Amino acid sequence: MPAAAASTTSDAVVVDVNVNVNNNGNAAAAPTGKGSTKVDPQGSSLSYVPGAKPAAAPPNTPLDDIPRIVQDARTTFESGRTKPVAWRKQQLRSLLRWLIDYEDLIVREIHRDFKKPAADCFLTEIMPTRNEVVHMLDHVDDWAAPKRVSNILMTITETPEIRHEPLGVVLVISPWNYPFMLAVLPLAFAICAGNAVVLKASEIAPFTAALLAEWLPKILDPTAVKVVNGAVPEATKVLAQRFDHIFYTGNGAVGKIVMRAAANNLTPVVLELGGKSPVYIHHDVDCDTAATRLFWAKTINTGQTCIAPDYVLVNKKVASRFYTALEKVYAKNFPGADPKKNESYSRIININHWRRLTTIMQRQEALPHSRTLFGGTKLADADELFIAPTAYVGVKKADPVMEDELFGPLLPLIEVDDEDEAIRFINSRDRPLALYVSANSNVARKVLQNTNSGVATVNDYLIHMLIPDLPFGGVGPAGFGAYHGHQGFLTFTHQRGTHWRHKGLEIGNAVRYAPVNETRLARTVLNLAVVEREKGAFLLWCAYFVKTWGVLLVLVAAAFIAGRASWGKGL
Repeated sequence: MPAAAASTTSDAVVVDVNVNVNNNGNAAAAPTGKGSTKVDPQGSSLSYVPGAKPAAAPPNTPLDDIPRIVQDARTTFESGRTKPVAWRKQQLRSLLRWLIDYEDLIVREIHRDFKKPAADCFLTEIMPTRNEVVHMLDHVDDWAAPKRVSNILMTITETPEIRHEPLGVVLVISPWNYPFMLAVLPLAFAICAGNAVVLKASEIAPFTAALLAEWLPKILDPTAVKVVNGAVPEATKVLAQRFDHIFYTGNGAVGKIVMRAAANNLTPVVLELGGKSPVYIHHDVDCDTAATRLFWAKTINTGQTCIAPDYVLVNKKVASRFYTALEKVYAKNFPGADPKKNESYSRIININHWRRLTTIMQRQEALPHSRTLFGGTKLADADELFIAPTAYVGVKKADPVMEDELFGPLLPLIEVDDEDEAIRFINSRDRPLALYVSANSNVARKVLQNTNSGVATVNDYLIHMLIPDLPFGGVGPAGFGAYHGHQGFLTFTHQRGTHWRHKGLEIGNAVRYAPVNETRLARTVLNLAVVEREKGAFLLWCAYFVKTWGVLLVLVAAAFIAGRASWGKGL
């Protein structure tokens, strides 16, 4: 996602985790007070003001303090404080209680950053986070427990298992587009896995960053959860520290810099990036339904979503009807001459991103072969950071709207002959983070089998993010690593292979000690002892039967013999 820019120096990695940011704006402390007090996000005293900054901003974290902050988190982890499952559940319950009791406060601060409607704040920020935390609480006991694995004949009486152990101190770098969920959710998974965490939130969403800076140390263990405030210098300094895992959400340019910084300490990294996520519309779709769902997915958060539909490949047989359906949906959601009156529509995050998008629009609208279906630059308003949903038809592969991920409410529409042409088009570009197909099951299956993407949804958009046990993550330039549900726990966990052996029973090990017996019998016994289950199922079954039931059978036999003896004496 285009949310970052980066540069390097000869002696340090310098990373701007949020491109085009005004570095003079600092994050601020969130208002205090009981969050259950109802807040009207559209109210005059709380209304969105483009480019506004919190009045009372907390200072950026002093650069000299950052090494100490990271070391304090490491000291806490090494003390063993974060490892017990009881501690993890206590932290998650406290987080969940805050999400419930202070929902209105959270909504208000997100709204202040870019006028995100209250309903969207709940649907895309609070509800997914809350549901995942509940899922963690329901499953962490099972996830954290050692898992037995299959055995071999040589070790049939012993215990091989996988132990799930925390990685250590984790760095989470979150973006501005979903400034709450994409900060809190990775942090929650890191806690669920038993880690200490350092969070660097985005200063481009200053009200949300201020909320996190004030409240996370209050609701979570402050010795194990640390927050670093600031912009480029602070991000650079924190990346120079040693971590056991780095979780970054942003764009590929900064992803490369994060990887270079991580390489200095051989630190594993998860990169949640972005890309141009395609849509294929087949000729058998219900145009009204497909258009309604697509329009919602493209306009939520003003298209500033890493998995938003980026361009649409429309089957020529249905193109005209589909365009008409899209126009109807636009007219329904933005009636009248002033689309800014739609209170359910967010704003672009800042003036630099607004200029980036309107420049693309101007270049596209200057092309003779392209036509604006609705929206366009004529409806853009710099003072309000407003860009209306805009669709272009007649788009070609090399047009401005097809150069990079749009990350805004612009929708290029490209006509194709069939699903085969759509597959070739998709495969000619970088692998996307998300892929969407609106078609019957056979066509959808064909598209899925012949393309690759981080995630995919058939006949809808974005909703897969609400399903906890569906892993979410990219492939290729869209990133690597995944989280959500059990996968989120595993991402922040080391799976430690462990083998428990008996101290005795040494006679069974004689065949492996020097001098090695080279006889055919010895080799046969050794081969049978290490054969895999599929190749030696019968022998393993016999050994398992003897192990499981042998003692019981011996006891039953002994009881039977003793009983017969007693019965004979009784006669």
